[in-house]
Amino acid sequence: MSYFDRHNRPTPGAVKGVFAHLDCLVDGIDQLKKAGVKDFIVTSPLPRHEIEEMMYEGRPSPVRWFNLAGALFGGSSGFSLAALTHLNWPMIIPAGKPLVSIPAFIIITFEATVLFGCLFTLIGLLVHCRLPANDLQYEVKDPRYSDDHFGIIVNNLTADTAEKVRGILAHTGAVEVSGMEAAHAS
Repeated sequence: MSYFDRHNRPTPGAVKGVFAHLDCLVDGIDQLKKAGVKDFIVTSPLPRHEIEEMMYEGRPSPVRWFNLAGALFGGSSGFSLAALTHLNWPMIIPAGKPLVSIPAFIIITFEATVLFGCLFTLIGLLVHCRLPANDLQYEVKDPRYSDDHFGIIVNNLTADTAEKVRGILAHTGAVEVSGMEAAHAS
C-alpha cells in the first residue's frame, strides 16, 4: 500500500461534520462536550475567538510557557555571555568599580531576552499547531475548511457512539455529516 493510498482514505472510527455557520459549530462543540466526547479536531478557515474559548474553556494558550522559558533562557545567557567575556579579558577599572556591572550589561540582556523569547514562541506555536502537517488524516484535508466552512472531526468512535455523534452534529446544524456510514446503515 502506497503512502498516497494510506493517507487518502477515510479514517476508521472517525466522523466528520461540516458547518456553514460559526454559531452552529460552537453549538456542536458544546453538545459534544456535554455528551462526554473528548477526542475531536476543529478546523476553521480563519481564527475565531469563539472557537478558542470553547476548545480551551477559558484557559490561556500553552504557548505562553514557551515564551517564558525562552525569555528566561535568553536573559540569563545574554547576561552570562557579557559577564564571562568581560571576566576573561579584564581591564584596569579605576576607582574600584566591579568587573561585572549590571547596568553595563542591561542592553545585551534585554536583546537576548527578546530574541530567545521570540524564537521559543515560534517553536511553541509550531509544536502546538502540529506544523509541518505532513501526516494529516483524510477528514482534515477537506478543501472547504480553508475556504468558507468550519468542521469537526471526531475520532476513535465505536458504532454506538458514532451514531450518537452523527445525531449531535446533524441536530446542531451540520450541512454534511460523513464517516462511519456502515455504523449508520446498521
